[in-house]
Amino acid sequence: MPRENVVKGTPAEEKTSMGKAGTSVKEGVVSSLKGINEIEAEIVSLVRNTVSNTLRATGSVANEAVTITKDVVKGTIQATEEVGTGLILSTKSVAKGIVMGVSDVGGDVVAVASQTVKGAVKGAAEVGADVAMVARRTVDGVIEATKEIGGNVEEVAKVAVGGAIEAAGTIGNTAVKAVKDMLVGVVEGVKEVAGSALPKPRQVPSPARKETESPARGKKR
Repeated sequence: MPRENVVKGTPAEEKTSMGKAGTSVKEGVVSSLKGINEIEAEIVSLVRNTVSNTLRATGSVANEAVTITKDVVKGTIQATEEVGTGLILSTKSVAKGIVMGVSDVGGDVVAVASQTVKGAVKGAAEVGADVAMVARRTVDGVIEATKEIGGNVEEVAKVAVGGAIEAAGTIGNTAVKAVKDMLVGVVEGVKEVAGSALPKPRQVPSPARKETESPARGKKR
């Protein structure tokens, strides 16, 4: 049988071909990431409007905020169960939407942040999802929302991390370790960011102290 001749392109042609492949993949990834960002923005908007409208309808923000938060987190878990995926992707957006929705009606953002994280961690364990990753995404969501509404980011970060660890404690020691490892540095990171954003106090030079003679040695008899 005659051997087939494999025609190779020049190095320049091969390089051009690889360049086209890279560009094609880049454009596809950019398009997908834009799509993900749009989906996340839609989830934030949906959750925010649902939470704020429901709380306005009940007329009792203080009593109902935590209950509605539980309900929304539960709905998110069920939705991802039905689809079979998306919990890690959606938890940040849902958490952000909850905090912003509660803030819109003057509710207790700190309490809701804690409840959101606890609910997400427990829900993740129930459906066999990555508890630590869900915890991190949820904490990131409540912190991001708190920044946007001008809330106390440091306090929210503390209760959110505390809520995640507390919820992991009901699952087991392995979950606690995984969550702690994933969230290590979150609160300190928030402190550092807050500290760098604050204006530094001016250093006022202290006036030169005059030397004074001691009463015992300075007096003449």
